[in-house]
Parts: sequence; C-alpha cells; structure tokens
Amino acid sequence: MVALSDDEREIVGVVRRFVDDDVRPAARALEHDDVYPEKLIAVMKHMGIFGLVIPPPYGSSQVSSTCYAAVTAELSRGWMSLAGAMGGHSVVAKLLTQFGTDEQKDHYLPLMATGEVRATMALTEPSGGSDLQALRTTALPDNGGYVVNGSKTWITNAEHSELFALLCKTDPKAEPAHAGISVLLVEKGPGLTVGEPLPKLGYKGVESCELFFDDLRAPASSLLGSVEGQGFTQMMKGLEIGRIQVAARAVGVAQAAFDDSLAYAQQRETFGRPIWQHQSIGNHLADMATKISAARMLVNHAAERLDAGDRCDLEAGMAKLFASEMCMEVTLAAIRIHGGHGYSTDLDVERYFRDAPLMIVGEGTNEIQRNVIVRQLIERGGIG
Repeated sequence: MVALSDDEREIVGVVRRFVDDDVRPAARALEHDDVYPEKLIAVMKHMGIFGLVIPPPYGSSQVSSTCYAAVTAELSRGWMSLAGAMGGHSVVAKLLTQFGTDEQKDHYLPLMATGEVRATMALTEPSGGSDLQALRTTALPDNGGYVVNGSKTWITNAEHSELFALLCKTDPKAEPAHAGISVLLVEKGPGLTVGEPLPKLGYKGVESCELFFDDLRAPASSLLGSVEGQGFTQMMKGLEIGRIQVAARAVGVAQAAFDDSLAYAQQRETFGRPIWQHQSIGNHLADMATKISAARMLVNHAAERLDAGDRCDLEAGMAKLFASEMCMEVTLAAIRIHGGHGYSTDLDVERYFRDAPLMIVGEGTNEIQRNVIVRQLIERGGIG
C-alpha cells in the first residue's frame, strides 16, 4: 500500500486539527439552524483544499488521490457537508485537467485551485435519474456556439458555484445515444436559473437545487476538449474520483459515529459496569471498527490505482458500494449503542445517521454500482 509522504501527512494533520478545533464545535448548530458554513468554507479555501486535485502550474496544493481521500474522510468526520462542498468541484477539476483544452485549463484551473471559482457537475435530470444516456437537456449548434435548453435536479452547490460541467446532448439523434452526449462548461448568466434549495433529510450544510436552462447561449469554446460526442466517456472517467470521494466521505462519517460510540460505551454504565462490557454492545463496536478498516482499505486501493493511471471504475465502484453500505450500518449501530440519547438532536449521532443515506444514492446509486461492478468482472474475467 502506498504511504503518504511527510508533506501529505502534515496536510492531513492540519485538516484534522481544523476539524477538531473549528468544525465539530460548530457543525451541530449550523446544521440545525440551516446556515451555510461561509466561514468554514473560507478557511478551506485558505488551506488549499479546493485545489487538492489540480496539478502545477495551475495549482500549488496537489496531493495524491490517497491523501485527497484522507482529507475527505477527515472533513466528513467533522461534517459531511464540508466534504460535499469540494466533491463535485474536484470532479470538474479532474475533467478539465484530463480533457480540457489549454485555453480551458489556463482560464479555469488557477481560479478553481484557490476556490475563487467554485464548480460542480450538472448531470441528474428530473426524468432521468441514473440513466444518464436518456438525458433530455440539449445544446444545439447556433451561430458558431450552442443554445442550451432543459433542466437538471439535485445539483449540489448550485447556488455557490460559478461554473457547471453540464452533461447534455449536442446530437439528440445520435445512435447509440451516448455518441451524441457532450460536456459544456457553462457559467451563470442569462438563460440559467437556479431554483430554490430542495428540502433534504440530511446533508444540510450545502444546497441541492434544480437548474433551468432557457435558451442559454454558450460559446463554442465552452465544449470540453473542443470535441463533441465524448461527454459520456469523459464524465464516467471523472466520476472515478467522485466515487472514491463519496466512499471516503462514508469512511469519515462512520469514523465519527464509531468514535462517539466508543467514548459513550466507556462512560455509560448499566447493571454496575460500562456498557462496552456487555457482549451485545462490545460486538457492535468490534464490527464497526472492522468494517471501517475494510472500507478504508478499499478506498485507498482505488485511489492508488487512479494515481497509477490504471482504469479503476471497478475498484472505485467497490469502494463506494461497500463504504456507503457500511456507513449506514455503522451509524445505525451508533444509535443502538447510545439508546434514547442517539435519537436526540442534542448529540451528533442522529446527524451521522441522516447523512449516511446520501452516500448510498449519490454519485450513482448502489444498484448502479453493482451493475458497473459485475460488467467489469465479466470484462476482466474476475478479480485479482
């Protein structure tokens, strides 16, 4: 397993201290008051977190994908919403780095590295869900550029992003359907309306909105890589880091739930002894720790393959599937260990439990992940 460099360990340590000193003391109140964490986001910008996947000369804080996953897990240990604030941004940065023209990289990446420009993906549609090839948003050629019409939904960071990597159809009649799909780099302006934030169970520190495109005009230079029909392939490649990031979020949330449970199980006494000494509680703690460790190993394995330049949709899919299901199990176990206190909004355990389902349905539902995994197993002839 690839170890973090000394500099990367220091970066993770700095983020850990930020989480312990600034995030955890504030997260509960911000969450329940439904307040956007502007000050915490500003600190993240100053720390270079929005540039962790952006290489020189465009940024100065690039780290390995393994370190990126560790930073994500630390942020999520404090408040998963903060990791969500930089998740889609990082996918767009990866798309630009790998597929963007020199002009696109020069224009966007330095601003994205500092967080001055925030970016996010615009994939999901009201009628499409996981079937991205069935999308209806179009970008049709017009006067040397494109005219965009359609809508997207559940777009995270929609209000606070200036740049959208929009998955759309530049050739609605193309067969197969994915051959007509492209990515446009769309900025806010006339023709783009951001809807009101959608109400959510958890993940409340960042907004999720609908986007409405009504004859939005985009220049030809907004086409990612200046090549039409490559958008589906480009986005699937970008989602590798996205799925690793979601899996790392799940590890972080589960770690927080475990840490709180371990501490509580040593403090809380019933029948004359700490509750961890009761076998049922002790078994919960043992299972939680084991599952978290296994999930972290899967995340690191996928991250290492990505850094090696290997195809990692199988590994990223496995990490996302296992870690997100694990997180749901661990946060439920945390509520069981805390008993009635775990159901109270006076503790953070209920927030972990509300945040956990997001990782199951986000960045491709786990049902879709299983489809991706089995196709790759057939193609590769198994694992190993």
